Amino acid sequence: MKNQLSISHIKEFLSERLRQPLPGHDAHEHMRARPNGSTIPNFNHTLPPKPGSVLILLTPQKDEITFPLIKRPHYLGAHSGQISLPGGKAEDGESDIETALREGFEEIGVPQDKIEVIGKLSEFFVVPSNFMVRPVIGVLQQPVEFVKDNREVEKIIFGSLAYLLQNDAPKEKEIIAAGRFKMWAPHFEIENEIVWGATAMMLNELRMILKEKF
Repeated sequence: MKNQLSISHIKEFLSERLRQPLPGHDAHEHMRARPNGSTIPNFNHTLPPKPGSVLILLTPQKDEITFPLIKRPHYLGAHSGQISLPGGKAEDGESDIETALREGFEEIGVPQDKIEVIGKLSEFFVVPSNFMVRPVIGVLQQPVEFVKDNREVEKIIFGSLAYLLQNDAPKEKEIIAAGRFKMWAPHFEIENEIVWGATAMMLNELRMILKEKF
């Protein structure tokens, strides 16, 4: 890496960099999944996108910086069993940051007052579920115990920021989405889980920004 990867350096860099134009679409397209068969998903939405937020929580752990991800339970829905960032739909009157912090507490048990928010990434349209999502980046000010919500979270896994910044971190393979759609999916592999789709695309924007310096 070009510079020392420490939480203080990350905070200093991102606090300034996130106020400037972001790579957005270019970063997302690098990790966009593509149909790889004759059965192609068709998402026709008649309503405007629902607002939501996700939380990218940079977490100092010993000699590395990690970020929590959640595995969704299996259910009848667009994101069944997938790896996601903590987050969800905005409640009436909530800001992007308020939604992300509330969802972080509800899904992985992190108290809102323990998180220092340092900025936001580009808005992202999650096509299957018709959400317009804003990723919020926060830093833990002190260690906490992560506690999953048993209804919404099957398990919590932790990605390594150092791994995310490796040149060979992005992989590609065929996956089966929603149990029937063959997709050629760029992805990250974290704790033996495939992180693809919207989550990989949002993480890739953070990755591209950090690789400008680290």
